[in-house]
This record gives sequence, structure tokens and C-alpha cells, in this order.
Amino acid sequence: MGGTAAQGPTIAELLDFVRRTAEDAELVASLPLDPEGRTWLRLEGPGGSEAWLISWPPGTGTGWHDHAESTGAFTVAAGALREHSLAARLPTAGWTTLELSEGIDRDRHLATGQGRAFGRHHVHEVLNESGHEHAISVHAYYPPLPQIRRYSRTGAVLRLEQTERPEDWQ
Repeated sequence: MGGTAAQGPTIAELLDFVRRTAEDAELVASLPLDPEGRTWLRLEGPGGSEAWLISWPPGTGTGWHDHAESTGAFTVAAGALREHSLAARLPTAGWTTLELSEGIDRDRHLATGQGRAFGRHHVHEVLNESGHEHAISVHAYYPPLPQIRRYSRTGAVLRLEQTERPEDWQ
């Protein structure tokens, strides 16, 4: 049974949307590419979700972050991306520095057509490790992003650096 307007789309529905959208060659080709920085296009996501088509110049990435209370999904439409993530539930408030346990790091290489979904408070970084090729991906979040928390990481130490609100990136 699908999500309703009251509860929003499920993670599976978000993943299905980003996969189908990533296959839209005309849409993907319409995104302007900048050699210096990421470019993006806001999309109409399913069931009131927030969606984005994002380009990643060679060597760019997001840095460590989470999407707070939003669930999400993304799929690579062109090129390849690497995702480093933490397989642990972190406290949602009341901390600025955490020492991470061993064995919680996860690493995924996502080629064109591959994607993943994630739950609330998923901490990760996404990178285009190519030295010469742009990557393009489609992302969807529900509810629309209330905030993004950005982190720095040195070894096993994760530090909350800042919290961004939608007005900071739209």
C-alpha cells in the first residue's frame, strides 16, 4: 500500500521516484554543468517530497552531513558516486562531539543506475572521486528538508559544525 497525503511517500516510493527520474535522459541532459561547483535543479517530488537533480564536478563532495527528520533516496543518473556512511544511530540533540565506535563505517560505490534509500538521521558524505568525469544524481527527501546538520570528522571523532536551514541552500 502506498503512502497517503497525510503520511507522505514511503522510502520505497522515494527510491522508485529517483530511479525513474534518473532514467529521463532529456531531464538529465538539461542540467547545466559547472567545472568548479555543483549545480542543481529543484524537481517536483512525489507526495509533497523535496527532490533535486544535482551535478557533481570531478573531485567534489558534500562533506559529512545528515538530513535531520527526513527520509531520503538517491540514484546516480550519470557517472559514479561514492558514499561513506555510519551504520549507527547517533543522538539527535545535546552533543557537539562524539567518539565513534569501531566497525560502523560503511562504504558504497554507486555506478550509473544504482541508488539507495535511507532513514531519518542518516549521517553520510557523498563524493565524485573521478578526476575527469561529472556525475549527476537525483535525490528525494520527505518531509522536505527542515535542516541539514554538517559535521567534520577526524579519525573516530565526529564534530557537529553547523546546522543549515532551507533558506541557506534554496
